[in-house]
Amino acid sequence: MSGLADWNRREFCRRLAAGAVVASVGRRAGDAHDTAAYRLVAETDRARILRAAQAYVGLPPLTITSFPAPLSPGGPHDFFSQADYFWPDPKNPNGPYINRDGQSNPANFNEHRKAMIALSVRMPALTAAYRLTGKRRYGEQACAHLRAWFVTPATRMNPNLEYSQGVHGVSTGRSWGIIDTLHLVEVARAASLVALHLMTSEENAAVDDWFRSYLEWLKTSEKGKKERDAENNHATCWALQAAEFARLIGDRVTRDELRNEYVEVLLPGQMAVDGSFPKELARTKPYSYSIFNFDAMAMLCVSIEGTDANFVAWQIPDGRGICKGAAFLYPYLKDKSAWFYRKDVEHFDALPVRSPGLLFAGLACGRREYVDLWKTMDPDPTDVEIIRNYPARQPLLWV
Repeated sequence: MSGLADWNRREFCRRLAAGAVVASVGRRAGDAHDTAAYRLVAETDRARILRAAQAYVGLPPLTITSFPAPLSPGGPHDFFSQADYFWPDPKNPNGPYINRDGQSNPANFNEHRKAMIALSVRMPALTAAYRLTGKRRYGEQACAHLRAWFVTPATRMNPNLEYSQGVHGVSTGRSWGIIDTLHLVEVARAASLVALHLMTSEENAAVDDWFRSYLEWLKTSEKGKKERDAENNHATCWALQAAEFARLIGDRVTRDELRNEYVEVLLPGQMAVDGSFPKELARTKPYSYSIFNFDAMAMLCVSIEGTDANFVAWQIPDGRGICKGAAFLYPYLKDKSAWFYRKDVEHFDALPVRSPGLLFAGLACGRREYVDLWKTMDPDPTDVEIIRNYPARQPLLWV
């Protein structure tokens, strides 16, 4: 694979348009176990993966249909959540909710989100154990989750997010809510490694149809297009979702579009020359959102890689890229007390946790110290807010 570090943007886009950067095709891209990166992660995470899989292998899948949402304007198969940072107005308690950025409302309905997070924790862990050991029982249970969420008529979720992160008295659903399905990214990655082996062709087709329908909704609905055009971590997470869902179903057109989006819009529009994300630093939780956006952008680069492109190592002429983003954050991940920006209004003490972006940057940018730090960081946070904003838990599925 040739690196992109020496390419300028014009040359990169020329080669992309000429077809030199080719997508690997999701499920059928193969499952190599002989790379140095795979061996490193397998050695680091083996005991953790098997411990988690043993805990999850006996737990039945639970989808959103198990948790009625009385406030939802949709039906039992429609995902529903409420905007995190909206609260009753003290001046008008029965009126529309008002924003308190960074402060999550504990009274919100979160059962659908919890169910999806449980899916994102358990199914990839089972898949990682199957990949690591070849034991069928782990893979079968991972596929049971896929059937429940995306195949079985009685329990499957409808492939849209029309009613996510609504605001009382304001909206039944918002574009910002699309970030809730960030938790399906690693599920899609895991599906590409297990479903073809252990599910029937009809079941595989049904899973593909679900993600194809949801990707179409992401790309064409008004909420989806608005989220795509956001100028902060929401746009990054939209692109990461679209990229990984397209990878699963073998959608080369969408993957090519996302490569251009990263090169022309996301990276130059969000990252400063010093590697920071100014729009995240302006938030009330600048530390967590900076790490979050960095992780999501690094994962996006891994997802859109082709046979002739290392997007994690690539940079634009002024040096901006994932390597620069990692260099900015590394001192603060190593020593949080060095963070001289304002502290997050909530959950600052629970950070940092293990950063997937730090691993990918360490491998692609040739920085051993990043990998060494990654190994020491907490891979299984327990703070619910940190879990909600944790995009990847099983790096074994990404190498």
